[in-house]
Amino acid sequence: MDLVLNVADHYVLTPYVYPAWWPEEAALRQIISLLVLTNLGAAVLYLGLGAISYVFIFDHNLMKHPHFLENQVQREIRYAMTSLPWISIPTVALFFAEVRGYSKLYDSVHESALGWPGLLLSMVSFLFFTDMCIYWIHRFLHHRLIYKLFHKPHHLWKIPTPFASHAFHPVDGFMQGLPYHIYPFLFPLHKVLYLALYIFVNIWTISIHDGDYRVPGIMTGVINCSAHHTDHHLFFDYNYGQYFTLWDRLGGSYKHPSALMGKGPHDVIRKLQAEGKLGDDGVKVGGQVNGHSCKEE
Repeated sequence: MDLVLNVADHYVLTPYVYPAWWPEEAALRQIISLLVLTNLGAAVLYLGLGAISYVFIFDHNLMKHPHFLENQVQREIRYAMTSLPWISIPTVALFFAEVRGYSKLYDSVHESALGWPGLLLSMVSFLFFTDMCIYWIHRFLHHRLIYKLFHKPHHLWKIPTPFASHAFHPVDGFMQGLPYHIYPFLFPLHKVLYLALYIFVNIWTISIHDGDYRVPGIMTGVINCSAHHTDHHLFFDYNYGQYFTLWDRLGGSYKHPSALMGKGPHDVIRKLQAEGKLGDDGVKVGGQVNGHSCKEE
């Protein structure tokens, strides 16, 4: 994060915002700057990438599904934009520790003992490490003593849109984001790669909420895509993973996507249309989805 902070200091904060007597390395100044940059960056990534996905990828026909809520998109955005500033507070504490040199982030490839192969290794290990951590954190958040306190708001969106991607309770959002931030304190990681992975994580989080259920055949059982994650929103006890299905398989929580078996949200809509039960604004059908009851949490 110090790369972003340095750029902001050089081009904006030092010449135009802060008084000349306040040094860039002052702790309070860095904390204030990180809070502003983190909130601004989160809003731009969420709203910008979410809007692109919503306009060009999300199938708006899904808004006719019985479980799509009234004014859902506005509610998702409002919830996310309310939560993100709270999530940023503990996140900035970790960013501040990085800026002060307590992490294992490095500037040059030559600082890595493995050189360029080390970049590839750290990228792969980052994905597998964070996927493993998020799986278990996610399952923990579904524990009956925890779920209603923190994770239930995210499951309001049974048919999520890309804007549901960041619509978490602040505690939930921070906990599921924590593995991304603790990785560079445990393992060496190039600073530029860290920023690239941070952007990728946001793109991926939006993508598994984007309603595009297409999955390349050979990847269906390996990659956790929107089809898998939508079943998590609908059926609650399955597909906790972030990128891969590995830990769901090991943990006994894998469910083959219903959308790929002719039992998904689009199939429900087509069935209701064929039966003449679907109006322009959708039909609310007492919790039943294609013969399967959505678990009430």
